[in-house]
Amino acid sequence: MLNKFAVFILGLLFAVLPSTAQKRKVTVMDFGYATVRTQVQAYFGTDQDIGKGISDLLIAQLVDGGDYRVIERSALDKIIKEQNFSNSDRANPATAAKIGGLLGVDAMIIGDITAFGNDDKHYGGSSAGCAVWHGCGVGGLGISKKKVIVEITARMVDVNTGEILASVTGRGEVEKSGVTGGGGGGNGWSGGGGQFDMGSTNFQQSSIGQATKQSVAQVATGLDSKASLIPPPAAAAAPPPPPPPPPLDGVIADASTADIILNVGSKDGIKIGDSLNVVREGKVIKDPVTGKVLRTIETPIGTLSVTSVDPDSSVAKFTGTGKPQVGDHVKRPPTS
Repeated sequence: MLNKFAVFILGLLFAVLPSTAQKRKVTVMDFGYATVRTQVQAYFGTDQDIGKGISDLLIAQLVDGGDYRVIERSALDKIIKEQNFSNSDRANPATAAKIGGLLGVDAMIIGDITAFGNDDKHYGGSSAGCAVWHGCGVGGLGISKKKVIVEITARMVDVNTGEILASVTGRGEVEKSGVTGGGGGGNGWSGGGGQFDMGSTNFQQSSIGQATKQSVAQVATGLDSKASLIPPPAAAAAPPPPPPPPPLDGVIADASTADIILNVGSKDGIKIGDSLNVVREGKVIKDPVTGKVLRTIETPIGTLSVTSVDPDSSVAKFTGTGKPQVGDHVKRPPTS
């Protein structure tokens, strides 16, 4: 009763626990950001590789999602370096398929950053007269609506065909309003010192960091929902069956003791543990016209189990009702 209960519990566990064998292996290329490079430079004051940063954030999200097995970044970087790929290849499906094939993954995730930075609007602030803010402008004051937008598109590429299996877009927006004077302002990022890290608390708490987090989360959720589109790995071809053992027709060379000596050994394909049939040849049937031997009547004597082998001979133990003799033939059992 206990055994049946244990089997039942194990069955429940296997039904509930996710199977890693069903997860598809993927890796994520650095996202392309050529279309927003000017905005990035304007936002941070210098060029920053936001494509690599977003790739790292997406990898973390996909790992947490549990629908994929994500290959380590170091393995991808090594292949890219060895193959001498450039940044312009980041979002190229053909390049991704080639790299994915070398990595042994099921699919590659590539993408582009299509929006990154401020979309600011300023209302009022005229030196006199009515304006939008509370109905009138007050000197140089006005309302500034600061919206930070990050938009990314990810594509899932079949490494075997280069086909784009799915495309997912994520868009993050963070909007803040405030009173401005004289056209000042800032971008809400206080990284400073060139220490740019999208995983840092400083970045995550900034407006651009919040918008980035939103867009990456949306893409990760979309990719999780598309995992089933990746074709399963091709089943490995079954290994060919082993070749049949070579034909054997040896004879007993000595039967004076329990150790039966045979005139065949390892050169004839004999191995320790082999089982051989012992037969004794009797009447020979010949063609009355040509004299050709048509058939030899054989009498089964017993079986031999090989215990020792050298190149030209072997030793075996006999089992059976008959008594083996010198000159009796030894043959392999017929295969089914």
